Amino acid sequence: MSRAIKIHPMDTVAVALDTLLPGEILYLDEEIRVRDTIKKGHKLAVKPVKAGEEILKYGYPIGRASCDVVAGDWVHTHNLRSGLEGLLDYKYKSSVGEMEAKTECRETFDGFFRDDGQAGVRNEIWIINTVGCINSLAETLARKANALFKVRNIDGIYAFPHPYGCSQLGEDHRNTQRILRGLVHHPNAGGVLVLGLGCENNNIEEFKKILGKYHEDRVKFLNAQDVNDEIEEGLKLLGQLVEYAEGSERRAIPVSKLKVGLKCGGSDAFSGITATPLVGAFTDMLVQRGGTAVLTEVPEMFGAENILMNRCISREVFQKSVDMINGFKKYFMRYNQPIYENPSPGNKEGGITTLEEKSLGCIQKGGTGIVVDVLEYGSQVERQGLNLLSGPGNDMVSVTALAAAGVQLVLFTTGRGTPMGGPVPTVKIASNTELALRKKNWIDFNAGDLLEGKGLNVIKQQLFEYVLDVASGKRKTKNEINDYRDIAIFKDGVTL
Repeated sequence: MSRAIKIHPMDTVAVALDTLLPGEILYLDEEIRVRDTIKKGHKLAVKPVKAGEEILKYGYPIGRASCDVVAGDWVHTHNLRSGLEGLLDYKYKSSVGEMEAKTECRETFDGFFRDDGQAGVRNEIWIINTVGCINSLAETLARKANALFKVRNIDGIYAFPHPYGCSQLGEDHRNTQRILRGLVHHPNAGGVLVLGLGCENNNIEEFKKILGKYHEDRVKFLNAQDVNDEIEEGLKLLGQLVEYAEGSERRAIPVSKLKVGLKCGGSDAFSGITATPLVGAFTDMLVQRGGTAVLTEVPEMFGAENILMNRCISREVFQKSVDMINGFKKYFMRYNQPIYENPSPGNKEGGITTLEEKSLGCIQKGGTGIVVDVLEYGSQVERQGLNLLSGPGNDMVSVTALAAAGVQLVLFTTGRGTPMGGPVPTVKIASNTELALRKKNWIDFNAGDLLEGKGLNVIKQQLFEYVLDVASGKRKTKNEINDYRDIAIFKDGVTL
């Protein structure tokens, strides 16, 4: 097996597949003598690059050389810097390519049809509290209800603590309401108890104004201050919700009803070679069948945003994408923070040097299809196909935003591993086999097989079947098995 891989013919760097030592000879386009110790996943110069010139990976610039680079040099933070700066002007240049031919695979999953036309992949009861003051009450109700109703025909009862719902102003307050609204309407919940305190800004009556239409048997409300025994009353309402949810049964549902969130976290240099292109191939398969994929993490689109913008279905959607990108840049500038303060220390340790490099790997999860819509933070998916969702790169905040947008599960690629999970099944996809073997209690699927000779067409079919098994309830993800289910809500402004 080759000791390094050059991803694109135009690239001026290759990625080490194992640690390379000085004096070692590699044969890529030509014979190259390694000049430095280069750790697995880090970059090796395959051509000389002058100071100030662009360095290419994935066929695109990932920054500029900060000094002269010689073939065989280690390329990282000491000699490569980001080429990104400030706000940019964007012009719409439609460049939508052709997807690969549709391959045969399952066209349905076994899920739960909901009254509003959505489909769920789980039949759970969710407790959504309007304010953080009652987090412990919500968790106590979930624990007691799971013990009381454990033999009933549902997939569990869950609470999702958060610190907000009061002492917030303006957009922060509205964002909290929007995220909680999305969770109340989520199709994986066969029943929802909206739990309030009574004196919060986001009290139940105010929350109902933004909640919109709901089925009265599926959504119940409880103000804890209004009853003598909130535990007793809460369990009573949860019992009613369990009874209602038990009326739902799994049935064959077209894949076109499936909405999948796309996320990466703790990436390494192999993520953009294995895990993210694999998820991109899955995304194309899903979209070809009328399904929906949602890509978020706006700061991790910086440097690769033009690729997505040029795939927008219309000038209107293009302009929404420009507003999303520039809006996030202005958010950084408002706090006098560097726009391109990325990658993380863990990313750099794994071999990722600049934000352009990270972003070019990140956006591969969106596949090659048309961008049909751009969603504001806290809004819900309306159009089938590939959607972009405004949100930060933070794992918990972005996974929560994806769930609130209506995705029934999330594909989460990682090169270093993480135990976290969101309100929905969170499929962890390892970029390398070592991680998949070492962290079996975290990782659900191994994309590292792509480095060991297995073809993308084979593995993408395996991933597609795996996801449909998760959606059908035949498999549980590791976050479900470990009961790791967290939410986090974006905060920008003042807390009173």
